[in-house]
Amino acid sequence: MFRARARWWLLVLLVLVGGCRCGDDPNLGGASASFRPQDEVVDFGRVLEGTQVRRSLTLVATGRAGVQVEAVTDAPFFVVVSQIVVGGSGTGTVDILFSASNTPVEGELVLTAGRTTAKVKLTGVGVRPLPCLPQGECTDSRFDLESGQCIESPLEDGASCIPSSRCQENGRCQAGACVGQPRTCNDDNPCTVDSCSPTQGCVRADVVCPASSNPCKVGVCDRNEGCQEVDVADFSPCGAVSCKAAQVCFSGTCRTVTPPDGFVCAPATPCQDEGKCSAGECMRPDAGDLESDFSAELGGAPVAEDGGPVLLVDDGTVYVSVCGEDAGCWLAAYTEKGGLLRYESPYVDGGARTLLAASDAGVVVLAPEALEAYAPRGVGELRWRTSLALSEAALDGGSPEGVPGTGAGRVALTKEGDVLTYVTWSGDAGTEPLRSRLVVLSADAGVPLAMGPEEDGGGAARLAVDDARGAYLYTPWDGRLAFTDRAPPVEPNTDGGPAALENGGPASLSLEALGSGVPGGAPSLALASGRLLVGTRAFVDTDGGVLGELDWDAGTRTLSPLAEPVLMSPGGTVGHALALACDHTDGTPCVGAELRTVLRSFSSDDGHFLSEVDVLPAPLLPGTFHEAALLEQNTVGVLADAVLPNGQRQAWLEWIAFGNKVNQCSLKGRVEVAGAVFAGDLLHVALRRDGVWFLESYPVGGRAESRGWPQRNAGPAGTRRAVP
Repeated sequence: MFRARARWWLLVLLVLVGGCRCGDDPNLGGASASFRPQDEVVDFGRVLEGTQVRRSLTLVATGRAGVQVEAVTDAPFFVVVSQIVVGGSGTGTVDILFSASNTPVEGELVLTAGRTTAKVKLTGVGVRPLPCLPQGECTDSRFDLESGQCIESPLEDGASCIPSSRCQENGRCQAGACVGQPRTCNDDNPCTVDSCSPTQGCVRADVVCPASSNPCKVGVCDRNEGCQEVDVADFSPCGAVSCKAAQVCFSGTCRTVTPPDGFVCAPATPCQDEGKCSAGECMRPDAGDLESDFSAELGGAPVAEDGGPVLLVDDGTVYVSVCGEDAGCWLAAYTEKGGLLRYESPYVDGGARTLLAASDAGVVVLAPEALEAYAPRGVGELRWRTSLALSEAALDGGSPEGVPGTGAGRVALTKEGDVLTYVTWSGDAGTEPLRSRLVVLSADAGVPLAMGPEEDGGGAARLAVDDARGAYLYTPWDGRLAFTDRAPPVEPNTDGGPAALENGGPASLSLEALGSGVPGGAPSLALASGRLLVGTRAFVDTDGGVLGELDWDAGTRTLSPLAEPVLMSPGGTVGHALALACDHTDGTPCVGAELRTVLRSFSSDDGHFLSEVDVLPAPLLPGTFHEAALLEQNTVGVLADAVLPNGQRQAWLEWIAFGNKVNQCSLKGRVEVAGAVFAGDLLHVALRRDGVWFLESYPVGGRAESRGWPQRNAGPAGTRRAVP
């Protein structure tokens, strides 16, 4: 009995053991079905930002049975196919993508089959490429992923390239240099002046016909006939106009007539309608305040050196140098129409800078012992900074020992934007006599292109540039008027730049003295149509011949000429200058409230006195002259103010023509004027109202002249350049 039961339990045990199926797949009998990854880490290495890289991981079957593996991971890693079949005793492959950003990342790949789970580490480095810009016209620059650096390589000869000068086109590489063909800018129109600027390309300007000596004629250009003189409109003023007698044009001739009632005796202004004659008197409606086109808060106080520009205007932009109490100093740029802020560019050290000149090549400012140029557009970044010591570029190998300086009137721009500057210094920490030198700096980099010789003396010299001929320099301490054509010696130069000395330094610049000079004059110089007004003392032909000294003794006032502004009419026939004056006739000096500011006009033929006008707006109140400019129709625009009995100041825009104050408009409120500039048909003013500094613009009622020497510092951009 016992034995029978033992056999029965043994039989049950054998059945159970025989029926057991080991492994993960019950359909494979006794075959084993599992896997393992061949690698524990998949490293994608360095991958460019924004791109994807694919890597493969091998899965190895650990038994004779096949197995299906599920693959899962997270971004920025991705599995191409999430289910992978690994054959028995074989291998399978899982493909993984890495989508790179710009940082190192780690992830995990999770592999699962039944009860088996394996994890694989994923790593990769996303790399943001550097902006690789070629340093040369005929080089290629690419980002090397492994080193993380830009690698340059030369382009093959014949490869197309873009010449650095816009006066060349169809550039091809030759021995590492981009050589182009000269660009043709001639439009076959005799009424345009066609030229090429290396920075702008083709530049066209209307031909400016010579100004007629007859005030009733005007020069106009005809495409077929060229410049011709035509009659101005009848009744145009050609001299003083009043309701007793008026000089007006009829059929090209200036005539004096007795105006009838209703005759326009004073033109309309932006604040007042025109005046008309009535019973021999000029009757005008009451004037209102001049309304501004815009008013923009500056955020600080405007900066300028004594006699230098507070505002500059070029290509539709108004520039002002500003200092805040705690915010340092910066260059601000506003749109000329509307006063929208283009940019505020902080100066590198936060210190003050004074404006000198502006062009499409840059805004030139005076920094401590250096000149700087800021981009006129974009964010106004610093383009270049050049030390006034210029020690590395000195022709004689020497360098100034004292603090070098330049400033307003001693900086001028060529039409290409190159900077002429007259630099002065003293040796042995200021104890030695002053020395000076004329230097030409490139528009694009501020590097010295040419230099004049070291000269004895220094101080407030004046430069003037004639686009057609060259530059003029007046040094008041020795009365010299000198000329340079700015042209270095002509030598072959493969890069198209100016010729240089053999040692690679700047070329030599010569100065030729003109005539007998003008000794003892003020530091002032104006230029128009081949005539110079020098030192507020004499008119001089540009070939050096003296036309005549200014007649400052005419009249019944004691006069002390101001250095600037001196204004020259576009035709060079009339010069205007200002002076402090009083009614003393015994030669005693004028003091305090006795002083007035007058505008006096002179004929450039012989310097004789034409007219004199008090420019202060209130006859019995003291005041200050701020700015003057030539406007259309032989008119001078003046901005001046008066000190009111309560000590506050009020400013007026005035119009003066043929020795008469034609009209005036007051600026709204009580204001303190820091500076102003006439540009186009607007007057831009930096002023303080109720303790806050503003930039404001006002309509002028006409256009400022762009030819000749139209205002202080030569023009709206302060370029000290006379446009032919």
